[in-house]
Amino acid sequence: MNHPDARTGYVAWQIGQIMAARIERTLRPFQLTLAQNSALTQAIREPGVSSATAARRAAITPQSMGSAVNGLIDRGLLERRTTPGDRRTQRLHATEDGLRLAAEASKALDATHAEALQVLTPTEQEQAHALLLKLLASLNPSAVEGGTP
Repeated sequence: MNHPDARTGYVAWQIGQIMAARIERTLRPFQLTLAQNSALTQAIREPGVSSATAARRAAITPQSMGSAVNGLIDRGLLERRTTPGDRRTQRLHATEDGLRLAAEASKALDATHAEALQVLTPTEQEQAHALLLKLLASLNPSAVEGGTP
């Protein structure tokens, strides 16, 4: 049997776990979870995105996304709107407060990512990002539809 580190998927999982913990710590002062940050970011990138689409893109369950969305709505950061002609489909839109908070959180996340990736040269960072996006597009095409994840 191969050593676990020889498996790209295992290494990617480890990196994902480490980055998730770092991102969660970064988002904590903003009182945002990873799922909430994803929902808010997606509503900003694509105003009117559905909660179901946001869940598929984030690779989380619709129930988890629903909980994240409800928390954002309760805080006045996100709102649901019905689509004319389709009253059943609720579309997500960031509020002004949501836009401000997302911008602040994004700056903090940029610093977290830069710190984590500083071991790589800028060219290596671009190459790693491109390869990971290629894998993501293959494994979860929804994540890359409608904009950069």
